[in-house]
Amino acid sequence: MPDSVLILDFGSQYTQIIARKIREAGVYSEIHPYNLSLQKIKALNPRALILSGSPFSIAQIEAPKPDQGIWELGVPILGICYGMQLIAEHFGADIAYSTEREYGKAELQISASDPLLDGIESGAQIWMSHADKVQALSPELMVLASTKSSAHAAIKHRELPIYALQFHPEVHHSLCGKEILANFLFKIAGLKADWNAGSFISESVRKIREQVGEDQVILGLSGGVDSSVAAALLYEAIGNRLIPIFVDTGMMRFQEADRVKKMFKAYPDLNIDFVDASALFLSRLEGISDPEQKRKIIGASFIEIFDAEAAKFPDARYLAQGTLYPDVIESVSFAGPSVTIKSHHNVGGLPENMKLKLVEPLRELFKDEVRVVGKTLNLPDELVMRHPFPGPGLAVRILGPVDADKVRILQAADEIFIQELRTHKLYSSTWQAFAVLLPIRSVGVMGDERTYEQVCALRAVNSVDGMTAEVTQFPWDFLMMVSNRICNEVKGISRVVYDISSKPPATIEWE
Repeated sequence: MPDSVLILDFGSQYTQIIARKIREAGVYSEIHPYNLSLQKIKALNPRALILSGSPFSIAQIEAPKPDQGIWELGVPILGICYGMQLIAEHFGADIAYSTEREYGKAELQISASDPLLDGIESGAQIWMSHADKVQALSPELMVLASTKSSAHAAIKHRELPIYALQFHPEVHHSLCGKEILANFLFKIAGLKADWNAGSFISESVRKIREQVGEDQVILGLSGGVDSSVAAALLYEAIGNRLIPIFVDTGMMRFQEADRVKKMFKAYPDLNIDFVDASALFLSRLEGISDPEQKRKIIGASFIEIFDAEAAKFPDARYLAQGTLYPDVIESVSFAGPSVTIKSHHNVGGLPENMKLKLVEPLRELFKDEVRVVGKTLNLPDELVMRHPFPGPGLAVRILGPVDADKVRILQAADEIFIQELRTHKLYSSTWQAFAVLLPIRSVGVMGDERTYEQVCALRAVNSVDGMTAEVTQFPWDFLMMVSNRICNEVKGISRVVYDISSKPPATIEWE
């Protein structure tokens, strides 16, 4: 097992970024709630602890506090923002409580030599986002660096490997943050950079074989990145005892089932069970316009069909899912799941009465790590680098009621958009791109005849994790060429528009 860092989450919006930055440095990290018991912390056997920021003031009665046993673990600790105030309070420093937040760029002025700040020069840009701050240190603590507005921007314990930062080294605005985190990991905690795709695969194969034994494993295969990488990893571990089930809802991308067959042709003894349920899904969606109702119908229908198909394999004892680490974090997060804007894009969970034990081979990974693992497993780039696709599929990209003709129209328009992105080498320059069919008809001219056909919207955004997004600024001549192709080649569309809304205030998907 590689060296690991435990991040205790006190509710900061940046906690996941801390974990990602540590993993990018080649060190495995896990996020757990701030109130994790000392017993469980010891069981995880971390080589270092990081205490995250928080929206709370440490002066509040309900301010979150960790198990006090962490101070006796003897492992290096780094406190960030609120984590700094926890450290300062524990060691008797004075903290100034404020309702006014300091937010934005600052310059770090180094006042003491220390391994934490090796290679960092005074004047380096950092990013502040805090209200409370340390006012005066206790004798056990010493200052390492300051800013114009904070006399204690970086501090340490004089004898113990305990450090604290008032600023956020994990955000990209802190230009020296990557180096500071690396110094903590390698020079102070003495960790090894032994977390990578290769080590993950070998360890995962061992775990899967140990968990599954000689039993069969059922997997819902959609053709997306997560389920495809999970399939490849499981195949590496158990070969043809993996049973992938592909349910064609009729809302998939253009010729999706054929493409999945092609992408997995390198696994000749992997027998994918293809189920064409498109007619059933379309019949149940007839006349339904409400997007939430669409999602619920699709989710319930998918479960019903998958359950019936899985029953054909009575010897299977396990169900594999492509759960990723952000899903795990959300389920045990400091403050619980975020406010629901809409139902999750993915098709709902499978029924508990399936009586299958769960296998989640990707639950330790972020999305970008899943892609690296897929490449290491020799899956084609066309699959590994695919854009995200909503579980309910085109049903939530067809605004208003869904029918087979609208699905055909949207599949054709979307395929042209994606084809041209690949042809012009623009596909990898955007995080997600797709077409949307609007419930609007517009007058057009085709030859000498007037038409009254539907409107198609093109959407392309750049994002890291889908939480925020900016529109991708493609060349206008490219967009006009795509528009011309769609209007000329897709019967049923007479007008194409480009969505230039960011998230927020808009969402990425239209429904």
